[in-house]
Amino acid sequence: WSIAPTVGYGVTDNLMVGMNVSQADSASDMVYDLHARYFWNGYFAYVGTTGFKTDDMSIGMGKMFTFHKGMYLDPKIVYDMEEKTTNLMLGMGLKF
Repeated sequence: WSIAPTVGYGVTDNLMVGMNVSQADSASDMVYDLHARYFWNGYFAYVGTTGFKTDDMSIGMGKMFTFHKGMYLDPKIVYDMEEKTTNLMLGMGLKF
């Protein structure tokens, strides 16, 4: 489990770019991740990376569910190319 606060900006109606910050524990350094989402027909494609390194990219897809005046859930499945693992993720947030 981890918590990673995220800030994103809608470049167009279908494209969002963002950044999140995470820290595994107090002994670890903070990690800044960059990501983008492309939306179509209620689903989104996801690509993310740590910093600007392309060798540790993550790719995936998911769906955003708005449930109350800008509040949403976004389950997604993400493949981590560096770790060679597939992860199920669940995000929750606010849209302004």
